[in-house]
Amino acid sequence: MARHRALVTRVRRRLAKWPVAITGLVVLILLGWLAWTWLGGVLERRAAAEANGCTNGDVVLRVAVTPSIAQPVRDAAQRWTETHPVIDDSCVRLQVQSVESQTVLTGLTTKWDTGKLGEQPAAWLPDSMLWANRLTAQNNSIVSTQPQSVATSPVVLATQQSGADALASGDLVQWTDLPGLTSAPNGWSGYGKPQWGKFRLAVPDPATNPASALAVQSALAGATANGTGPVTTDMLAQPGVKDTIAKLANSRASGAPADTLDALDGLAKAADIGTASYGAVPVTEVDLYRRNLGKDGAPKPATPLYEVAMGGASPAADFPFVTLSGSWVSQTQNKAAQQFRDFVRQGAQQKLFATAGLRVAATPDHPTDATGMRWPAISQTLVPADATTTQDISASWTAAALGNEVLSVLVDTSPAMGADGVKAVRNALTGEVNRTVSGSMGLWAYAAGLDGDKPYKQLVPVVRIDQGVDQLHAGIDKLTPGNGSQLYASILAVYQSVLANYQDGKHNRVVVVVAGKNDGGLTVDQLRTQLGQLKDGKRPVSVNIIAVGGNVDHDQLSGIAQDTGGSLASVQNGSGVDAALAQLLSTTG
Repeated sequence: MARHRALVTRVRRRLAKWPVAITGLVVLILLGWLAWTWLGGVLERRAAAEANGCTNGDVVLRVAVTPSIAQPVRDAAQRWTETHPVIDDSCVRLQVQSVESQTVLTGLTTKWDTGKLGEQPAAWLPDSMLWANRLTAQNNSIVSTQPQSVATSPVVLATQQSGADALASGDLVQWTDLPGLTSAPNGWSGYGKPQWGKFRLAVPDPATNPASALAVQSALAGATANGTGPVTTDMLAQPGVKDTIAKLANSRASGAPADTLDALDGLAKAADIGTASYGAVPVTEVDLYRRNLGKDGAPKPATPLYEVAMGGASPAADFPFVTLSGSWVSQTQNKAAQQFRDFVRQGAQQKLFATAGLRVAATPDHPTDATGMRWPAISQTLVPADATTTQDISASWTAAALGNEVLSVLVDTSPAMGADGVKAVRNALTGEVNRTVSGSMGLWAYAAGLDGDKPYKQLVPVVRIDQGVDQLHAGIDKLTPGNGSQLYASILAVYQSVLANYQDGKHNRVVVVVAGKNDGGLTVDQLRTQLGQLKDGKRPVSVNIIAVGGNVDHDQLSGIAQDTGGSLASVQNGSGVDAALAQLLSTTG
């Protein structure tokens, strides 16, 4: 059958001119009104600013806040805004961003993702000083003033109601009891529940979960003179303390989630403690309160968990207000951050935090809408360890828990490091060897002519630390100031050695401690090209760099670290190497 295409005749009609003219006039009037409104708004804001003394216009103060305290901080921010704060003749506008602490730390120490997070903050309010310690361990010039606590929340154990009732029927569990309790084959029998067997404790990664890290500190505090802390770096080398860390790390529940909130969810969903893979989780009181009510963004659990207060020195998250001093923070923003910090520490604002489930000195009040919460009085408070020791504790825990670290350390002994710098590095490495309960380490140095015409030398081959303590000590003592600094050729030599002697199933890493610039041999582009050619997805080797002082090429070093999946830490002098090294070794990535 033949197909015929229909013919359509299009008739063009002429439009009348008067509707077009009227439409154009309406558009012009509308545009004029919008322009007048916008101009009027600008003039009104400018007049208001000038009336308030804001001749320099507006300045935005961004504060990144951990979610567990974000709402009361927003409420306090609203109150502060209503006071019309003016600093350096600028009107201050406050923006509170609720961001997980790990995300903020990563952004501040690598690259801030403005697309996801907005502009970088001028201040940070994490849940614990442990986060600020990690920040300064990676960049100890980024914090402008000493952080100050705005509220606290004690660390408690969360368990099912039956577990809480059982623990309440026996002697009060002390934090220092945990290593023995969790390592015993029938820990629950002391609380009338022999059928539950082993007391299995979930300990989410202490490097990223402050409640776990603080619980470990309290478990170690029994070794201090008064039993309340602080734990010190020297203590961590004592056999009894090393044994306590190993015992607690090795007896923790296997397969437990690495995140505290995930661990709480898993325990809440378990049929009972006897069949659960773990029966208790250390958590801050405020996070347990928020979890039971579903205030943390996840669905409310069908069965709430119960708070168990522990005896002994009670650890607490201290919610420090951290003012930052990055290149993106102006002097006015820094002043504004300090003024807002002082504002939220005033009594009226402190009560906002109490309403949200935090502890403050201004009032003993607490929420009444929380099943499972008991808000116990705290009789003893843990004195927290200092910044360096907190990193050392975390590194010791990671070594004990995983035992798979294979570390090749390359140390700059050129004139840039200097005698004091080399001495500080020796002390840091000696401390690490003395504290570590497992893992392996090798040692290299670089400077001109260390090994014939080579600008580097292997002082100690990779050995198990527990079997090579004397060998490692002897090698560390050989770190002495030299001349020249062929950094990039030295990094390549160590990287090739690690690949040639790769230990499968282990975490093979290179750590470079550098204080000067490359002065010969390979260029940075040549190094990065060769590292790219050597890179093997089945045998990953990260290059992690600790830059000491300001005489280094940070951009070049950062590129090398990023190419290999490593990290870059910047410290002002050799005294910061200990914390930076420990912070690096506390992470498993």
